[in-house]
Amino acid sequence: MAKRLVVIALCLAMEAVFQAANAEVPVIFIFGDSTADVGTNNFLPGSKARIDFPFNGIDFPNGKATGRFSNGLNSADLLAKLMGHKRSPPPFLSLDSASAVKRRSFRGLNFASGGSGLLDITGQTMLTLMKFGTPKDPSDFLQSKQKNVVPLREQIQQFHTVHGNLMDTMGPSGTENLLSKSLFFISTASNDIFGYYHSGSTIPKEEFISSLGLAYEKHLRTLLNLGARKFGIISVPPIGCCPSQRIYNATEGCLEELNEHARSFHATMGVLMEKLSCEYSDMKYSLGNTYEMTINVIENPALFNFKEVASACCGSGNLNAESFCEPKANLCSKRSEYLFWDLFHPTQTASKLAALTLYIGEQRFVSPINFAQLAAAA
Repeated sequence: MAKRLVVIALCLAMEAVFQAANAEVPVIFIFGDSTADVGTNNFLPGSKARIDFPFNGIDFPNGKATGRFSNGLNSADLLAKLMGHKRSPPPFLSLDSASAVKRRSFRGLNFASGGSGLLDITGQTMLTLMKFGTPKDPSDFLQSKQKNVVPLREQIQQFHTVHGNLMDTMGPSGTENLLSKSLFFISTASNDIFGYYHSGSTIPKEEFISSLGLAYEKHLRTLLNLGARKFGIISVPPIGCCPSQRIYNATEGCLEELNEHARSFHATMGVLMEKLSCEYSDMKYSLGNTYEMTINVIENPALFNFKEVASACCGSGNLNAESFCEPKANLCSKRSEYLFWDLFHPTQTASKLAALTLYIGEQRFVSPINFAQLAAAA
């Protein structure tokens, strides 16, 4: 039965890729955190939230460390490939957007920034920066004016600049038409929840999750007012199962409290997206339940050809999760058998599975329509 399911999935995947290759390639705008960052933080001088060094990128073409938090391509790249792109559009900060939108080959931009979140404070504090290591003297960072990440609010401000560039190039009608057909992918909120959990905040969980929902709503309304109509929302996975969190559990099991936060956030997003779609009759969306997708893999690893779902492939210490992946880290030899590349992020193999599930998955994993249906929607 398991083999039959795998064969069916492969057939569907081939059909989906064939359809994408024969359809008009949509313009894609990508926002979010390290799960979608394709090098944004490389352009932030002094940022401690950078990963543009080995062994990262070991499976990227030419083994290049591009700033992706992965051994190769990430979910943003792989979703874009399924949509007909070579990989993710380039980082906004890597080029002149005014010139980029004038090119006939313009197919979108990526604004995602590793370490960022829905809240401005996420990624700008020592607490959240624990993911990337800390300076010898904490005051070095606290007194620094260097930008470490680009929070979602600023990412949308950057898109506002692109909107202006499009208006100058295509005019109001052309811009409205382009953006109404474009896909807006957003993958964020994990870092906000990490920060809340590890801060020992006294704010009740329900209140905090509600505040994230309100922040998300504000950002989405801004994009809607700028002409966005098709949203691919990627929710929070079971972050309590990351190797970095398992080491806090004496049994090396998942931190269920963190996972409960992730489930609550997904429920909040479901209500929010339904609410907005009622207000904007021409809005369409797909909500990816990465919690269910990832738990399914963790509970049934052999079905997906994974042999290790608890430890990181690259790192050091217990579960290879006590440091980030760097040139002196321990590196696993069979990366395709690992769910996690480093202490937080998936391998290219895992990201490929996630992208495919978002693209053609059933409603258990992505609803009310999948990303392929979203792209095809008029």
